Amino acid sequence: MEWQEIAGGWTLVPSSPIGIVHFLGGAFVGTAPQIAYRSLLESLADRGYAIAAIPFITSFDRGAIAREVLNRFETILARLHARDRLGSSALPIYGLGHSLGCKLHLLIGSLFAVKRAGNIFMAYNNHPVNRAIPLAQYLNQEITDRLEFTPSPALTYEIVAQNYQVRRNLLIQFTDDDLDQTVRLNQVLQSRFEDAIALQTLPGTHLTPLTQQANWQVGRDFTPFDAIAQWMNQETGRDLNRLKWEILRWLNPVAALREHL
Repeated sequence: MEWQEIAGGWTLVPSSPIGIVHFLGGAFVGTAPQIAYRSLLESLADRGYAIAAIPFITSFDRGAIAREVLNRFETILARLHARDRLGSSALPIYGLGHSLGCKLHLLIGSLFAVKRAGNIFMAYNNHPVNRAIPLAQYLNQEITDRLEFTPSPALTYEIVAQNYQVRRNLLIQFTDDDLDQTVRLNQVLQSRFEDAIALQTLPGTHLTPLTQQANWQVGRDFTPFDAIAQWMNQETGRDLNRLKWEILRWLNPVAALREHL
């Protein structure tokens, strides 16, 4: 199973997929999701989920980005079905976003007629320009106002509160994350779908979803270097492994429990 570029996006498709994950990363790192989020996405593919990771260029018009990544995803989906890579046309589709990618999935689920079995939001971030962009606080207030994102943070919450259509959602926040705004998002979604929102607080930082784990190959003889490498890999990936487990448990509780046992 290897990454393949299709219609400007990156796909990773297991032989018999059980679902589809539409992934959107954070600002700037979202331009290369197949590299920046490789460990997380490949672990989901190993469990049977087809991955469509859509890169995007960050701009002030978040609505335009949402429209672009949705169009690209739908093109990829159509081509995968045409090539009979997905097997069934009725596979459940899940949105998975990190930071800015969460806001894009919220806009997609609010402004466009999409079918989603659920959305997963990791470290949601909806800060205004003067918080999201370094040094913006030192600009003239009039300039800062003209540079605000579209839709603005406040308008984004209004749009979601009135129009968001995806009922099942998992919200993940990390214990050491000064950028996170998951609590506010949880309040908005609870007001709309009170019985379908799950909130998890996990150990980690805003960058935990970007953690990379090395695929260390042990030689014929297990050496002290192998032990050290495996220990370091385990330590650096501890928070990421917890994140993977919670995502998989939410996606497929029965399969996750069976694997855990």
